This record gives sequence, C-alpha cells and structure tokens, in this order.
Amino acid sequence: MTSPPSTNGDAQPGTAAQQPALRVGFILLESFTLAAFAGLIDALRLAADSGGRSRQIHTSWRIMTPGAPWREASCGLRVTGAEDFLDPGQFNYIAVCGGNDYHVARAMPALDNYLRQAHRQGVRMLGVCTGSFAIARAGLADERTLCIHWNVLDAFRKQFPHVRATVDRLFVDEGDLITCAGSTAAIDMGLHLVSRHCGRNRAQQVVRHMMLAGMRAPSLPQAHFVQEMEHVTDDRVLRAVHFMEQQIDYPPSLPVVARYVGVSSRQLQRAFKAALDMTPMQMYRIMRVKYGRWKLDNTRESITRIALDCGFADTAHFSREFTALFGISPSHCRRAGRADAGPANAPEVFPDAPPHWPAPGV
Repeated sequence: MTSPPSTNGDAQPGTAAQQPALRVGFILLESFTLAAFAGLIDALRLAADSGGRSRQIHTSWRIMTPGAPWREASCGLRVTGAEDFLDPGQFNYIAVCGGNDYHVARAMPALDNYLRQAHRQGVRMLGVCTGSFAIARAGLADERTLCIHWNVLDAFRKQFPHVRATVDRLFVDEGDLITCAGSTAAIDMGLHLVSRHCGRNRAQQVVRHMMLAGMRAPSLPQAHFVQEMEHVTDDRVLRAVHFMEQQIDYPPSLPVVARYVGVSSRQLQRAFKAALDMTPMQMYRIMRVKYGRWKLDNTRESITRIALDCGFADTAHFSREFTALFGISPSHCRRAGRADAGPANAPEVFPDAPPHWPAPGV
C-alpha cells in the first residue's frame, strides 16, 4: 500500500492545481492497528473526488514510516511510506497511528521533536487509537482531554497521570488536537474532518460509499463496561478484570479466570474480596448488566437480544438483575429514554452498590 502523489484531476489545462482543502500526514508506529488507520484514510480517499477514483483533489494524504521503507501492522500487513519525516507545513493535520506496543514506554526523541515542530507551525494533531500515547509523550496533551479506548485506559493513566482521559466519547476535538478511541471511531473522526474542510455533502458521499447508517456524533459513548480501577493495586485483580472485559457475551467460569491469572480459584476470590469487597463473579455480573444498560441507551436492539449478548440465558434473568442494580426494569428504562434513569447511574465504586445485589452466593 503506497501513498500516491497529490493530483488535481478537476484542474483546467494551463491552470495551477488547487491545493486540497484537507491534507493529512500519517505516521505509522510499530504494530499499528490496521482498522483505525484504514478507516480514517479511506474516509479521506472516498471524499477526495466525485468519481470514486481516489484522485487527491479535495483531500490528500501522505504516509510516513520513519526509519524504514515500510511499517508492519499488528496483523502482519506491511504498509510502505516515506522513510523520513516530511515537512509538516504541507499538512493540516499529522495523524499518529499507534498500536499494540503502547505499553512499552520507550523514548522516541525523533518523533517527539517532529510532533513539537509541527505543533509550533500550527499543524493540528490527530491521535488515532494508541497514537495518543505518543502525542502525550511529546508533551502536547497538557491541559487537554484525550479520548482513549476503554481497553487501554488504565495503561494510559499509569503512563500519563497528569493528562485528562475519557472513554465516554468516540472522539474529542480540543481545537489543536483531536483524539479518537480507534477502530471504527477513526471513521467518525474522518467524517468530522471531511465535513469541516470539504462540506457536509462530501461527508455524506463517504457515508454512502462506506454503506454506513449515518454520521455518528462524537458524544456517542464508547460501548465500554470497564470499572474504575484506579484504587486497585493487586495485579491479579487487574488482569482478571481485563480478561472478563474481553468475554462479556460468553462469561467464563471462575476456574477459567483463575487459570488465566495463574492462581487458584480460592486465591482469586480472596484477592477480589480484599480489593473490591466482592467476588469475581459478582463483579462480572455488574459488568454485564452495565453493558446491557449501554446497549439499551444507545441501540435499538430488542431486550431479548441484549440479554443474550450480555451472557444471560433469558430476558427474565437479565431483567431481574437489571432492576436490582438500577432500580428500574429494562423496558421502563428504555421507555423513559433518559440516561440518568434509576438511582445507579454509576455504581463505579463497588461498595456503593445496592446492599441486596448481587445476591449472596452468585
């Protein structure tokens, strides 16, 4: 995959080519996530001209893979790009596409210096997936709120405790810095940029080509169901919670979770009791019900479908647990149509959960 030169197929012979309204330079980091990168660059490509021929008329893009002729995505696909950093002045935005090496807090002085140079020249930053880690590492995230994927929130907070991070949006626009959660949220960020620089009609063109249902608002919350774990220091509990988050629709048994962590079931029970004052399975129940609440508030799926997706055997079981936690039934919650229905808008701190729920022995 290469980044072709910018051309203006609409320019009249003998006239100077017009500069595209939206110009993005992509920096691919090691093990970058392909879905986020591909979603954003394809949104630009589909907005670039009116014939679907990928001519860089209204938008343009260049790919940088500093230090190498290509960069390998986390899936193994290699994308070619410029081996050196390109002049940032030719772009409106520099998009930093991160990947699975976010947990390695290694210094990258050349990248840091380039991002700072671009910032001084007034070029805006785009944090794509874990690319936000690199932007924060360069010192360009202070006094700003960054949108982070729920799956890497704890790692981000550990590395950058002074930076505000949120998982309740698809992307956050702070003027000179836009960050997105990654995956399909990169498409939403791309549509936001196309609409801003090229007009809403061209953004709608992208929506039609991608066969999307529409343009999602940035305020739409991520489909996350993580719990606030900042106060938890026991690595066994943190690893167990991470494992459970990945399998919300097919709940593993306690022995399975314990084997993943590398301890006995009894040891894991004691660790959860000490850290959270509840059992692993009680916490898992909370996570599943809260995910169901998110689906009720943000999708049109039936309650039966939601119950099954959250790992419950039937609607009645889901409804009982939902009512016990939120003080309102799923059907009444949906009819109410408001996000703050029920008293448990956020039992984020587990000891505050209703004393009668989950039931003993769950």
